[in-house]
Amino acid sequence: MAEWGRGQSPNAVEDMLDVENKRMADSLASKVTRLKSLALDIDKDADDQNRYLDGMDSDFMSVTGLLTGSVKRFSTMTRSGRDNRKLLCSVSAGLIVVFFILYYLVSKAGT
Repeated sequence: MAEWGRGQSPNAVEDMLDVENKRMADSLASKVTRLKSLALDIDKDADDQNRYLDGMDSDFMSVTGLLTGSVKRFSTMTRSGRDNRKLLCSVSAGLIVVFFILYYLVSKAGT
């Protein structure tokens, strides 16, 4: 600081340092503003993702309820009698045949 003072008045050095200080403060303020904006964007994105995950959770819970009911009905049908077992086997075989037919049609349509 002693070299800056040679040939200049002390007020000129203080003015120069004050101008540099204000410039750096403005630069710092703009960086803080950008960081604040980024933090708010991250917060908004996290809230959106949490809402999306909550929606998926409720969807999975409803699907779980449907599957549980289906498994109970299936178990009841298999335990009930011989006629239901024959019906169950025919429906299962029919579903497998329909699956392979659809697979064949989709593979032909893709080529």
